[in-house]
Amino acid sequence: MSQPRQSRALVIVNTDFSSSDGDVVCQTRAGAKREAEKLSNILSRLNYKVKLMHNKTAKEIEDLYQQESCCEHGEYFVSIISSHGKEGIIFGCDSKPVMLTRIFQILSSEKCPVLTKIPKIFFIQACRGKEFDQGVVVECDSGELQLECEPECEPDCFSDYLSIPPQTAVMFACSPGYVAFLNISGSMFLQSLLKVLEGEERHLALNRLMTRVNWEVAFCCQARGTYEGCKEMPCFVTNLLQEVFPFSAPIMEEADGV
Repeated sequence: MSQPRQSRALVIVNTDFSSSDGDVVCQTRAGAKREAEKLSNILSRLNYKVKLMHNKTAKEIEDLYQQESCCEHGEYFVSIISSHGKEGIIFGCDSKPVMLTRIFQILSSEKCPVLTKIPKIFFIQACRGKEFDQGVVVECDSGELQLECEPECEPDCFSDYLSIPPQTAVMFACSPGYVAFLNISGSMFLQSLLKVLEGEERHLALNRLMTRVNWEVAFCCQARGTYEGCKEMPCFVTNLLQEVFPFSAPIMEEADGV
């Protein structure tokens, strides 16, 4: 009997940004690479075939999704994007924008029939604006945090939602128009996701798992230092037609020396 195809995961993390002439245009995203490595590790231990890509240009990011559209897929496709951004856009390491609608178009039923019925799950760590969420004061262990965006933006999220392919869920680090935070230990959002995936709550249906990540960020995270007291509120949108359990596999043991 043939083995079932392995689910795939694509993790893209950009930490260093420059213009076409080599000038540095955004601050380095300290903590993001190590965080992405940890997420790649846990996904691999949950039996995903993981591709981890670091510092990719806008064109290279599009090419990576084009490659995925041609691959054989298992039960799920998961993608994590960690970069600077604004509403509807994430930036390549060349500081050029990639429209989320473009990524969704690449994986649409018309462009990628093989993924039509396969749940596609995105986690996006990037700013969606420049507003600060004052929230409420909650004790946490966060250090001083940096913003995840630079450019000005006008929130316009509805076109992004309408472009989401069938059988897709997208979770954003923050609400439309707001900043996302990162420190040397990682981001509020992806650290909370990592915590959930490493624990027993990974067995939850995806919508409940995402709600749990919301709770972790809302009640256990808070900015310190320059942005003392500021909060972050992830949100997600889904057009999945059934409950899915993409992270419920037993966690495999790590090899010696890992």
